[in-house]
Amino acid sequence: MLKVSEFAEKAGVTVRTLHHYDRLGLLKPSERNAAGYRLYGERDLVRLQQIATLKFIGLPLKEVKDVLDGRDLDLPETLNLQRRLLRDKKRQIELALRAIEEAERSMGSSHAPDWAALKKIIEVMEMETNNEWMKKYYSDEAQSKIAQKATSFTPEMQAQVTQQWNDLIRDVENAIQSRQDPAGAPARGLAERWAGMARGFTGGDPEVQKGLNKLYADQANWPATFQKPFSDEVWSFIRQAMKAHGISCA
Repeated sequence: MLKVSEFAEKAGVTVRTLHHYDRLGLLKPSERNAAGYRLYGERDLVRLQQIATLKFIGLPLKEVKDVLDGRDLDLPETLNLQRRLLRDKKRQIELALRAIEEAERSMGSSHAPDWAALKKIIEVMEMETNNEWMKKYYSDEAQSKIAQKATSFTPEMQAQVTQQWNDLIRDVENAIQSRQDPAGAPARGLAERWAGMARGFTGGDPEVQKGLNKLYADQANWPATFQKPFSDEVWSFIRQAMKAHGISCA
């Protein structure tokens, strides 16, 4: 076991940082000696590495704490998670760099702004924060549960869910074009699929469902920069079908 100054030196951080993390409950020392001094060990080094990586990725310290406290990850599992998150971050940075380089080339020696190129930069940067506005609909408890669930969500799983949503939205659009009755049997099947997909996100948790309901109910105030995954017509059809057949996402 190492005293705080010794641990800070070996881990490459400041004593002040360790004290700050202790106050936040983010990194509590494993032990204290008879005199009350903090003592740190190998377990604390693993936790500190996880904190540093998640902080680098962009998570606020409160969310870092929620993620790490929400699930007991072993070292290989958490390193795998961090690698996936960092790769996502890398892709975002590479897209941003390419957009900026394209803007520089389009400007040339004129120094006049190229609206299309600058718009592309904005769109890429917005990809990072585009979903932050959604958090206001969810309680701290719900946000913690969503973050915890995300730790086990692989890119392959995300791709599968995205494809399922795309297929469902396309089928609803086809139902609208063919003038199907929301109270009919085919519409019931679509509503049941929609409710099942929603439950896949909430995990049946009432607190998360409550936030999702608030989000759906406030579509008129969604930011203009957010590209809705489905049209107002699709949402109206699904709501009518759910009401007609007594189907709930909860």
